[in-house]
Amino acid sequence: MSSQFSYPKGALDGIVVADFGRVLAAPYLTMLLADLGAEVIKIERPDIGDETRAWGPPYADGEATYFLGVNRNKRSVVLDLTDECDHEAAREIAGRADVLVENFRPGTMERLGLGYETLRERNPGLVYCSVTGFGTEGGAALPGYDLLVQAMGGLMSVTGEPGGSGTKAGVALVDVITGLHAGMGVLAALRHRDRTGEGQRVEVSLMTSLLSALSNQASAYVAAGVVPQAMGNRHPSIAPYEVVETADRPLALAVGNDRQFAALCGQVGLPELTHDARFATNFSRVAHREELLATLDGPLRTRPADVWFETLTAVGVPCGPINDLAAAFDLAERLGLKTRVRIDDPDRDAPVEQVANPIRLSATPAVYRSAPPRLGQHTDEVRADLGGESTPASVS
Repeated sequence: MSSQFSYPKGALDGIVVADFGRVLAAPYLTMLLADLGAEVIKIERPDIGDETRAWGPPYADGEATYFLGVNRNKRSVVLDLTDECDHEAAREIAGRADVLVENFRPGTMERLGLGYETLRERNPGLVYCSVTGFGTEGGAALPGYDLLVQAMGGLMSVTGEPGGSGTKAGVALVDVITGLHAGMGVLAALRHRDRTGEGQRVEVSLMTSLLSALSNQASAYVAAGVVPQAMGNRHPSIAPYEVVETADRPLALAVGNDRQFAALCGQVGLPELTHDARFATNFSRVAHREELLATLDGPLRTRPADVWFETLTAVGVPCGPINDLAAAFDLAERLGLKTRVRIDDPDRDAPVEQVANPIRLSATPAVYRSAPPRLGQHTDEVRADLGGESTPASVS
């Protein structure tokens, strides 16, 4: 496929991605690939497109910020996969692609004649990535919504206050984690293809991605049979590692070793705690967590959170105030981190504000070539690349 873009080459320059993904996990993956140079062709349904185009508020100039957040650097093509002409166009795009990404219910792509086994006959080097909710066997019929996976996959059971009914994370975290795992799989498969010329199928589920990402909590169960429970902001294996009260607002305190604990004790005026058998080691501090926090509570309430942040950070004690997103972006930018980009678009009245790609590459950095596309914006263009005629009636 040819590209309209003339920007510096990225690490994935020359890689073409047929993006059949919708909502978050798959589009997040394909946007990251696009940022790194891949050409991503987003196939969308007539009239509706990706569901997140309608997921608002909030909106930015009439467009859902949900959709805008994961769809830059892509070309949008409207195809009705039940229409013979459009179906053949989809097959042609897949036949020329290096990577195909889809997150339909298991079996859907096969019913549409776009399954891996069918497409690999035409394109044996194709890396075909399927993202599912609960796999392709017993969980194939279960809907893969992030909230359900957080609930059924155990995340909600370890989130929130003790004794609560379970709390979800404040963002669709499982979708994002799954997109990252899928991206790792795609890059590994491309490396294998570089060596052998052979493509392969990459399968990633929200359920298994979450269980892997639960990390130490999942390991506690698998290795020791311990079923973790919600502990609020506390850590099951480290103390003090939680949110504490100060003179004005809460402060996150993350003391990970004995040296940090000694520095904390010195700053709060209780150096003798390091010689107290109840608190001398992390193991003993975890065992006597309540007594430790009761002892620290009074001294910590004598100063504001920002003062503690400054004084404790200066002596190597990890801590920080609980910021909202506005304060978080402000902090990151004051620290010299690139967090935002502005993408100009001649078809929009104003530039599109975006969260920057967090990956920093010294030779092939992320490039922001184009704003998230309008539905069907590139249908005619891509059909011309394919050598076929456009079908304006199918474009919204």
